[in-house]
Amino acid sequence: MSFSYDTKKELTEIVPEINSLSLAQCYGMLLFAKRFTYNELVFTTENKYVCDNLSNLLTILYTPMIEKTSGLRVRNSKNPLITVKLPNEDDCNRIFESFGYSKKDVSLRLNRANISEEGQIPAFLRGAFLSCGSVTNPEKGYHLEFKVPFRNLANDLLTLLCEIEECNLTPKSVTRQGYFIVYFKDSEQIADFLAYIGAYSSSMNIINTKITKQVKNNAVRKVNSEIHNINKTAEASAKQINAIKKIMKCDNIYNSLSPELKEIAQLRLDNPELSLRALGELTSDKVSRSGVNHRLKKLMSYIDEV
Repeated sequence: MSFSYDTKKELTEIVPEINSLSLAQCYGMLLFAKRFTYNELVFTTENKYVCDNLSNLLTILYTPMIEKTSGLRVRNSKNPLITVKLPNEDDCNRIFESFGYSKKDVSLRLNRANISEEGQIPAFLRGAFLSCGSVTNPEKGYHLEFKVPFRNLANDLLTLLCEIEECNLTPKSVTRQGYFIVYFKDSEQIADFLAYIGAYSSSMNIINTKITKQVKNNAVRKVNSEIHNINKTAEASAKQINAIKKIMKCDNIYNSLSPELKEIAQLRLDNPELSLRALGELTSDKVSRSGVNHRLKKLMSYIDEV
């Protein structure tokens, strides 16, 4: 199953402690459902745990007759879409009105009166995510979104997310194929949001994945840096050795060199793989890295006289 599927499964395992929280979660699921009007309630999902969760909430809160049907998505789907719907219009209207709506309401807005009590906002957002949300596997990237059918409702959701004091959320919005998408791409914000609505395991999964990626990236950068330094050392050493060999063939130039330059020349010939610092430790006077570099530069200056 996908990371998003497992995240929703985790959320459906939360049992609201009081009735008001169940009501807020149910409200979030219905408000962002495929159809939620005075005479029609249609909720579709590929996640059987989400289907069972909504069915249980409706049964507990309203005890209506629930009809479940399964069908196949029209395009490229391996999983059946599960539909939860109310066949009875009176049940639909009763639920619709219980959340403060009437037959005149076509494009629904968020009714804040339904989430005014303590703990109701996390429960509502949990329901909204179960209804129209998805989250990308952190191994592939960081993206969490809500696919909302109405512009005003998407704006209401975006505003609500920005108001959460426990999280520093900065969601963005975009239009895609007739839907209004509210989304996050920041890994920390996604992890914070999932923890806020109760998906603690998924939140920790994102955090741990990010840490693992950072460790791997740091290790790769370190290895690449070391390889680069080795290549630079090898290239410089090759140039120095070539120059030293030419100088040694000219007796008059080589014999005029100071003992320190003759010593560093021989050390470089004998140890082509060593760094400047390591060469310095082999000199008789234990010269520093900069000292070795100075001697080699001075030695290389004689190449023009060869």
